[in-house]
Amino acid sequence: MMANPANTLAAHPAADRAADMAAIVKDAALFALVTFGLCVPIIAYRTDLSQTAALDLVPRWGLVALLCGLVFVGRLGQRLILANRDARRALTPSPTQATEAVHAEPNASQKLSSYALPAFLGVTLAFPLLAVLGTGGLGESRYWIDLGILILTYVMLGWGLNIVVGLAGLLDLGYVAFYAVGAYSYALLSTVFGLSFWVCLPLAGLFAGLWGMVLGFPVLRLRGDYLAIVTLAFGEIIRLVLINWTDFSGGAAGISSIPRATFFGIPFTADEDGFAAKLGLDFSPMHRVIFLYYLILVLALITNGVTLRLRRLPIGRAWEALREDEIACRSLGINTTNTKLTAFALGAMFGGFAGSFFAVRQGFVSPESFNFLESAIILAIVVLGGMGSQIGVAIAAVAMVGGPELLRNLGFLKAVFGDGFDPSEYRLLLFGLAMVVMMIWRPRGLISERAPSIVLKERKRISGSLVKEGHG
Repeated sequence: MMANPANTLAAHPAADRAADMAAIVKDAALFALVTFGLCVPIIAYRTDLSQTAALDLVPRWGLVALLCGLVFVGRLGQRLILANRDARRALTPSPTQATEAVHAEPNASQKLSSYALPAFLGVTLAFPLLAVLGTGGLGESRYWIDLGILILTYVMLGWGLNIVVGLAGLLDLGYVAFYAVGAYSYALLSTVFGLSFWVCLPLAGLFAGLWGMVLGFPVLRLRGDYLAIVTLAFGEIIRLVLINWTDFSGGAAGISSIPRATFFGIPFTADEDGFAAKLGLDFSPMHRVIFLYYLILVLALITNGVTLRLRRLPIGRAWEALREDEIACRSLGINTTNTKLTAFALGAMFGGFAGSFFAVRQGFVSPESFNFLESAIILAIVVLGGMGSQIGVAIAAVAMVGGPELLRNLGFLKAVFGDGFDPSEYRLLLFGLAMVVMMIWRPRGLISERAPSIVLKERKRISGSLVKEGHG
């Protein structure tokens, strides 16, 4: 007896769905198994110091089971959503394969990015006031204002690196070296020669830009992984030189007693010539903190404004041409040597400005503040935000730097993970998780649309799916 063809055709889709579901569950179980293998040597046991000065192993198998379950559920949900997305894409022709015009306008999230920068500016301007009102006093708000200063510092660093990585397409893993050059430039010029912050600030940027050109010359013919290796080595060379050249940099002990910044010559002191006495205010150490907050905000906005302006100039269009295709860039007659050098020099200059601010804020610098982890964090901010997207970098900096601090203040996490839980200890794990999630969900970054620097007839934002690199 022959089987009914209609019944056979109807049974095949159900059988395919069952097979796909089994494969998805198997894949999620494999992820959970790998997570279990990683958790056993790292998380399964915690060492505590007992009263007899001996180390006791405290088992944490419940936490291991929770993490494995979260990975299983997360992977299962991710595979199901991706399967549905692929099924929808199979029914909808892409713009590059369609035989007739299809709608390729940016989505709502991309359109909102045009309003994000003014909103970000408004929040940052009012942040000290909001912190004071939220905490109930000027002194009580210091923690949050210090956190805002830290976030804005990384925003400025991200915008500086965005010139090199996002616009010019040059992978730089040693950006922290220029950060260190700026910091040590101010530290040495102020302590040895007695120069003020306002004199040292442009000099620190110029010195860092000079070192950016020094790095640019030997890597003119390198691309991709080779360029990343050389820049990584450059960052480590700068750090090792600062550690071993003790007569110049103080070695591992660093440089302390760095003079503080003044309000254009008016110090933030309690005497009659201080800032508070000049304005008739009661002296408070928070005056200097708030001044530093608005100082780094102005520096970050200058970085953003210069970057946006340069992007519309011929040099900015040359950066983008270099990023998309270096061979085509050469065929158009663009001098790729000068293009790369300007990208490295300008990005390094803004890193030097940020380093100078770091030194005046801390009052102390040491080589340990400029390790490879700092470069990795800055690069992660640029990649997660969307390479070439200014507002995307700002959002990523808030999430990457402020996120662990906000988690630290969530009391229910200690009830879940124990009283000794500190999210800052898992910062690298959170960074890695964020990178994996972004590679899966938003491989082009949070803001993936691209605003052309030259337009004909009307200005439009191009969806990231229509460009080669998808940079913002």
